[in-house]
Amino acid sequence: MAKSEEQTLVGFHAVSSALKAAPENIEWLRVDDKGHNKRLKELQSEAARAGIKVINATHAELDRLAGQERHQGVVAGFSGKNVVDEGQIGALLEDISGDPLILILDGVQDPHNLGACLRTAEAAGVHFVIICKDRATGITPVVRRAASGAAETLPIVEVTNLASTLRDLKQRGVWLAGTTDAAPQTMYETDLTGSLALVMGSEGSGMRRLTGDLCDYLVSIPMAGMVESLNVSVATGVCLYEINRQKTAKQEITRQEAAMRVDRGKGS
Repeated sequence: MAKSEEQTLVGFHAVSSALKAAPENIEWLRVDDKGHNKRLKELQSEAARAGIKVINATHAELDRLAGQERHQGVVAGFSGKNVVDEGQIGALLEDISGDPLILILDGVQDPHNLGACLRTAEAAGVHFVIICKDRATGITPVVRRAASGAAETLPIVEVTNLASTLRDLKQRGVWLAGTTDAAPQTMYETDLTGSLALVMGSEGSGMRRLTGDLCDYLVSIPMAGMVESLNVSVATGVCLYEINRQKTAKQEITRQEAAMRVDRGKGS
């Protein structure tokens, strides 16, 4: 069942992104009662058009709501209805037309990295993202800000037992491609088309051993320079767009083969 715990969106960019992506999930909006800049006024007008009540608040009240975050004169309450538990994976897969593309993050701990991964996943057409509840960051206000709206629209599954979830995906016909520097083949040498879940490890230690053991195959990103590895959010982007490149190329080959069959049929 979808979660609806209210979270706080802090700062102009986070609130503006949520207004554009999922205004129906914004429960309240508080703005600085002494704020008069054009950007803030436009935000208030957009909220009013969406039927969201705008409440004036003092700077001190906004400081209290924002905690350690810089609020820029605006704070909102957001109900994260797109964050679900592992029991919804089957329903999410059934709603997908064509081959699913899933991103699995095994223990990403930095909220900025998680937010960047979500942003890239949404841009690359990932159908949903799976994250761990334990030993990993959750969907915090910092994550939402870094995700630039993706955390409000992209389905996110929080799981308590990643190994069990991986086994369930395999039974449902989803192939698991894990990423590791020690992989025997690079992602460019591997067929990454079809129903696929891309598994990325944590910032320091990468994938856990059991996670790697459950993957159908392991791939690496070739490194031409002196650095040994990429930031997890950068690596996620490289992998997802290589997957998309391969899928597009395969679709084009299929289209050309179909056109050739039609041409041969006309000539017979």
